[in-house]
Amino acid sequence: SRVLIVGAGLTGGICACLLRRELPNTFNIVVWDKSRGAGGRMSTSRSPSNPKCTVDLGAQYISATPYYARIHSSFYEELLAQDLLKPLVVPVEDMMYKEDGILNYVTPSGISSIVKHYLNKSVMGENQLKTLRAVSYSSRYALGLFNKAGVRIDVPWAAKYFSNNPCIRFIAIDNEKRNLASNDFGPSVVVHTSVPFGIQHLEKEKDAVQNIILEELEKVMPGLPQPDSIKCQKWRYSQVTRSVVDCPGQMTLLSQPLLVCGGDGFTHSNFDGCVESALKVFEILKSSL
Repeated sequence: SRVLIVGAGLTGGICACLLRRELPNTFNIVVWDKSRGAGGRMSTSRSPSNPKCTVDLGAQYISATPYYARIHSSFYEELLAQDLLKPLVVPVEDMMYKEDGILNYVTPSGISSIVKHYLNKSVMGENQLKTLRAVSYSSRYALGLFNKAGVRIDVPWAAKYFSNNPCIRFIAIDNEKRNLASNDFGPSVVVHTSVPFGIQHLEKEKDAVQNIILEELEKVMPGLPQPDSIKCQKWRYSQVTRSVVDCPGQMTLLSQPLLVCGGDGFTHSNFDGCVESALKVFEILKSSL
């Protein structure tokens, strides 16, 4: 038997890992993705001149509420034990907390390392179509700036949210955010735009949008060193703003052959939303294989 998982993001990676762990040597697992690498929106990019210099262009950190920290404790414990997750120890200025007791984590090897960890371990009705089409995502741009070794960026914070800027929503000195320091590579900077800016410029040429972001960045961080290289990422599907209703975690489109949909569009856009969806999809696959 063979199982095809389309989408090498966090949900697909965890689902593939769970299938391999729970049903070893039962079937071949194949994962497809439109991108060249794994990670999806949990992507890490490398400087073309120094692969040790990296920047997270998608998810910036992982936030665990007390509820999800408890029910998904095995996932967090596994990642912490293997040093794939570390507590976020640097302050993030103007961060908003939705509830008390939230634990924030960063990834020393880049956010895509979590998806790669799990991957290494491892025709619809009209109503369904209407339900899926009702799912909506926000859009934004991300900019990664890679610097040569020896460059210093002198700001009093490692990461910061901006609430009154028409373009920029979040900036992080990415290596400091992940508490990494080395003479082998320079600092990397990630800039996330606001959702309104992303929607306004969604269909524009990426190079033109990059210049707009850089101009605004110069106002926010005057005197920022000239980067060695820059990567601009358009996230057309950034975060879920309206998920699938009444189908938490998954949607079974066909029973023969089995076709199951999952992902954060069926839950919510964060680590725990992907874990929830992967668990739901896994249960469907486990009961059918």
